[in-house]
Amino acid sequence: QVQVVESGGGLVQPGGSLRLSCAASGNFFRINVMGWYRQAPGEEERELVAMIYDSGRTTYGESFEGRFTISGDNAKNTIYLQLNSLKPEDTAVYYCNAEFLQTAVTIMRQSSWGRGTQVAVSS
Repeated sequence: QVQVVESGGGLVQPGGSLRLSCAASGNFFRINVMGWYRQAPGEEERELVAMIYDSGRTTYGESFEGRFTISGDNAKNTIYLQLNSLKPEDTAVYYCNAEFLQTAVTIMRQSSWGRGTQVAVSS
């Protein structure tokens, strides 16, 4: 299995910045893609913020590209999310997800979620 741990959340003023980190560890053959999702207060579903593939290709959810930047270090199985120009509506729990292959002969990807890191934007 894969354990996913997020860090870097906190309280920041509007217009401020934060850098979130997510590290994956455990027994697996290959991580194919890692991504950041967020769940705002009162919302039932998580929305995609950004994801990065093992090739380095990135995909952003609607309205996030430009303010938020995802990056990764394949050697460390770690991804980052740089949050800039934060707004109160960015307040949410930010979750990290990793999709991986358990073994070299595994066909279906498995998925692991972290417990999330809280980001609060308030003056």
